[in-house]
Amino acid sequence: MSARPLLFASDLHLCDADPDTVESFLAFLAGPARHAAALYLLGDVFEYWAGDDDDDPLPQRIAAALAELRAQGVPVYLQHGNRDFLLGQTFAEQAGLTLLPDPYPIEAHGRLLLLSHGDLLCTDDTAYQSFRRTVREPAWQAAFLARPLSERRAEIARIRQASEAAKRDKPVEIMDVNREAVSRLLAAYPGHHLVHGHTHRPARHSHEVQHALRQRWVLPDWHRGAGGYLVAEPDGLYLVAVRQDAAWAKFTVDNEDR
Repeated sequence: MSARPLLFASDLHLCDADPDTVESFLAFLAGPARHAAALYLLGDVFEYWAGDDDDDPLPQRIAAALAELRAQGVPVYLQHGNRDFLLGQTFAEQAGLTLLPDPYPIEAHGRLLLLSHGDLLCTDDTAYQSFRRTVREPAWQAAFLARPLSERRAEIARIRQASEAAKRDKPVEIMDVNREAVSRLLAAYPGHHLVHGHTHRPARHSHEVQHALRQRWVLPDWHRGAGGYLVAEPDGLYLVAVRQDAAWAKFTVDNEDR
C-alpha cells in the first residue's frame, strides 16, 4: 500500500443554501485530497438526494470535481448516509467513485478499520430505525424513484421538516450511538477500529471489546465550511480541521465517551 495517507470525511450536507461548505469541499478536493492514497466519504455528502436524474447543477459540479480527483490517481469511495441513501450507480459512474456497503472493513497502513456512516448504531432512536428499514427496502426505493422529480422533492422536503420537528422533542443521547451496539458491531470484526460520522460529535473514544481496547473515531460535519477529516498514516490516525476557526477543533479528540 502507498505511504500516502488515506482520508475519511462525512456529513458535508452539500446544498445550494450553504455555499461556504460547497467551496470548502471543492478546495479540499483540489488540495489535500490530491495527495491521498484514497478518499473515503462516509455518508451524507449531500443534504438530500431525490435521484440520479435530479437536474440541479450542484451534483454535477461535485461529480466533475470527484472525477477530476480520480483522474489524478486518487480512488474515491462512498457510503450512503441517511440523507443521500438514494444516490445510485449513475452518479457513481459520473463521479468516478465506488459505492461501498455499510459497514465496510479496510486495512489502512497496517491498521484494521471498520467504516460506517453511523446511523445504524443509534439504536435508542427506535422511530428513526423503523423509518430507515422502510426507506432502505428496494421496493420502496423503486416506487419512490418512479414518481416525478417534483413529487420526490416535495416528499423529501416534507420528510425533512417532520424529522427536524421530531429532533426537537428527542433527548440528545437518543440520537447518539448506543455503546452496546458499537460493541456488538466491533465484536463481529475482531481487531478493527471504528470510523463513522452521522452524530456530528467529533471525538476519539475507547471501547473494550473481547478484552481488547478499540478506538472509535467520530468525524465532524462540515456546516458552513468548518469541516474536517480523518487522516490515516503509517504513524497513526488524527483529525484535521479544514479551517482553524472550526468550533469543534477547539476540543481535544482524545476525550472518552461523555
